[in-house]
Amino acid sequence: MTPSELEGELLRAFPGADIEVKDLTGTQDHYQARIVSCAFEGKTRVEQHRLVYAALGAAMHGPVHALALATYTPESWAKSRG
Repeated sequence: MTPSELEGELLRAFPGADIEVKDLTGTQDHYQARIVSCAFEGKTRVEQHRLVYAALGAAMHGPVHALALATYTPESWAKSRG
């Protein structure tokens, strides 16, 4: 799965989200993703990550071996940026 394919899957699940996906190893199976979405409002970090894993479904059991997640609401992202 390419970074753009992974990003596309995430955008389908989180329309309008600000998403950045990086291939950490060049092998297209270890990724880092930053997702800023209103869908995370009122949810714990664990609940946010579960939403992402659910959105990726079968990809998490095959093409994606590892996924480092940073999830934010628009408000928490703005605060993190100073």
